[in-house]
Amino acid sequence: MADAEGTIALSIGSQRISMAVFDPTKGGGLVLKSYGSQSILADPAQEMVRLPQITFAVRELATGLKILKEKVRYSMSGQSVFTRFIKLPPLDEDNIDELVKFEAQQHVPFPIDEVVWDWQLLDSTGPEKEVALVAIKDDALTEINETVAEAGLGTKEVDAAPMALYNAFRYNYPEVVESVLLMDVGAKATNLVYIEGNRLFTRSIAVGAASITTAISKEYNITFAEAEAQKVTNGMVSLGGGHTEQLDEAAAQLATVIRNALNRLPAEVARTNNYYRSQHDGTAPTKVYLAGGGANLPYLSEFLEEKLRVPIELFNPLQRVSVGKAIDVEQLGLEAHMIGELVGLALRGIGKAPIKIDLVPEVVASERATAQRKPFLLAASVILLTGVGIWWMHQSSLAATAAAKRSEMEVEKSKLQGPANKIDSLTKSQVQLKGIGESYSAEQEMRTRWFEVLDKVKDYFNHQDVWITDFEPVGLYQIGDPKSAKPRVKQNFASIAYGTSVLDEFKRSYTPEEEKTSRSRSRRGPAAPVAATAPKDAINAIRITGFWKEAPRSVTEIVEKIKKDHDSPDAIFTLKKPGDPQGKDLSSKEILPVFKSSIGDPNELAEQFIMMLPLKSPISIK
Repeated sequence: MADAEGTIALSIGSQRISMAVFDPTKGGGLVLKSYGSQSILADPAQEMVRLPQITFAVRELATGLKILKEKVRYSMSGQSVFTRFIKLPPLDEDNIDELVKFEAQQHVPFPIDEVVWDWQLLDSTGPEKEVALVAIKDDALTEINETVAEAGLGTKEVDAAPMALYNAFRYNYPEVVESVLLMDVGAKATNLVYIEGNRLFTRSIAVGAASITTAISKEYNITFAEAEAQKVTNGMVSLGGGHTEQLDEAAAQLATVIRNALNRLPAEVARTNNYYRSQHDGTAPTKVYLAGGGANLPYLSEFLEEKLRVPIELFNPLQRVSVGKAIDVEQLGLEAHMIGELVGLALRGIGKAPIKIDLVPEVVASERATAQRKPFLLAASVILLTGVGIWWMHQSSLAATAAAKRSEMEVEKSKLQGPANKIDSLTKSQVQLKGIGESYSAEQEMRTRWFEVLDKVKDYFNHQDVWITDFEPVGLYQIGDPKSAKPRVKQNFASIAYGTSVLDEFKRSYTPEEEKTSRSRSRRGPAAPVAATAPKDAINAIRITGFWKEAPRSVTEIVEKIKKDHDSPDAIFTLKKPGDPQGKDLSSKEILPVFKSSIGDPNELAEQFIMMLPLKSPISIK
């Protein structure tokens, strides 16, 4: 077992960011040395500024705890990860890995190369094996990881929030063996963690504290921020039996709005209880432990107890965790039920976490691999240096002998001069052949660029109301003059005799008048960078002809996506004005020379459009 280590734990919620520093104790336990938290607003209308808010909050916490540039363990919310509990036939453990990979490809609803995933074998009641499979979209994970990095921290491990909560519960409540439910009520979602002895089942439902705020905002026609302030200051859950009669009219009305917004929560819990019992052979929970920031809402426990008909208790993840002298114990007591994820993450450092899911992004995995190779590289360096030293000593001892044989070698050199000249000649031929091979290789790479072009077009035009009828590579295209574009795939392409190159066929069809016209355009003014640098036998643009139905914005949305992407390093198309790479993008009219914003003939179902897309790098057809 690895030595116990301290942990910097980070929990990134939709409305609350918390961080803590834990150290191991001599007895194999945990001590909470320092802790801090900050709130952000989970306004759906402000989703674009959420990541900068997270970066600011994490940096502020790291600065306050004096842990900048350290590596942290953090958790991804249950709503952002995909979790499945899969039963496998009773196989030897040596064969499980390949079977789980196969099952992952079947169950994960995304291409397997677009996700980061991990799994763990669970305790099961029958002969079948059961595994927990957890996956997350690679771009979503990278987005959060970059946010953590921008805040000045590195990544040690990435856990899923429900798994961290399970680990925290098992550590703090080892005596609980009956079926219980840990409800973590967050801002945007509620994590349901079913624990039955060492068994585990989780589900995330899209009902949380932000649902209440949204309901208040709509009911009173106020902003999300104002509704959040009302909920925190005056909010409570209305209970049955004339509970609101004791309140003033405004407070009673607000409590009723909150209750109505929460009615879906116990209904989803009841539905999940039935699924857990029927599909996973589980037992109905005999008790509910309440966690998360949503648990602070007054009378939420009583409301859930009334609806679910089971005892409700606040979760305490610090029952077996020591607290350092620098901690405000009174404040920590008010927030204890909200730091279960932090405790679960810290347990990874002391080897007390039964579930060890790790979802690190590729960049972190590469750093780990490099760190693991360092000892071997150092050892190899020592061996190499030792070998060089021995070799040098040996060469020194041979120096005298070498001097005596020098004259012999001069004679032998004159004999070998003839073969040496032949070798030089062959070497020159080899260099020439290498140049030819590299030329063929470059052309092959140019040919395969079509796959990139087609992939981009497929991504952009993936719309049910837009379809393509013609995809035409063109050359000599001048920005703003669609007629200048000359087809590079001739209409008689299928009947060209075998052995005739596309370039030869193009040269036959490229008339002196066209060349003269092209030159006159160049004299009139600068062309787009693509057209200016592309040879006349190259493809410098794509002409796409198609139809739209229902709404013309289906086409304009595609144009906006292309405009948004064209400055990225891997962009295929360029949409800048000629000679002005820092200037304005091409206008929609220049991109769409043929485009009607309405269907003119009422008997027609669709309307045609033509789109001209200049290539960032022309494709040679030599």
